[in-house]
Formats: sequence, C-alpha cells, structure tokens
Amino acid sequence: MNTDNLILKYLDVWNDRDDAARMTLMKSVLTDDSLYTDPDNAGLRGHAELSKMIGKAQPSFGDLLFTLDTVISTHHDRALFAWRLGTVATGYDVVEFSGGRISRIIGFFV
Repeated sequence: MNTDNLILKYLDVWNDRDDAARMTLMKSVLTDDSLYTDPDNAGLRGHAELSKMIGKAQPSFGDLLFTLDTVISTHHDRALFAWRLGTVATGYDVVEFSGGRISRIIGFFV
C-alpha cells in the first residue's frame, strides 16, 4: 500500500462509526503498538485506546467526515499531511511508518 493510500485508510478509521469495523480497519492500518498524540490526548497506545477515544469524539463531529487535503511531504518512513473535518476544522498530522503500517501519529489542530 502506498503512502497516500495508507493515510486515506487511516482517515477511514476516524470516519468509521462501527466499533468492530473500525477495529478491523485499525489492525490493517496501524501497528499493534501504535502511538497517538494530539493537543487533547497524550500517548494513546495501541488499537483499543485510540478506538475508544475516536468513539467518544465522533458524536461531536455530527455527520462530518475527515478527508485528506494534501500530503505535504514524505521522507525516511514519515509523512506530513493536512486533513479537513468537513468545513469546520483543519489540521496536520505527522505519521511514521513501520512494516507497511502506521506506527506513530502526532496530530495538530489549526
């Protein structure tokens, strides 16, 4: 899977409202020991912690979906990309890859 497709699948994780389906997708996109950090969450480790946080956050999104704005840069198993949540929020994530999956996400809100 190329970088853009992996990032798109990662955003699909955020958009999936079904807990079991989201977990299945996570396992194909994120390493088992993945680490997620954003301004509101420090050091969520693994699929279960991230999925729980996403499930709690989704009601505040309404029917809005995350979309990829642009992949800004990639190098050395890392990528920087911009995303949008509908028309109400934007942000940037830095992701690190390991073994064809994402191992670390550092999110920034704008």
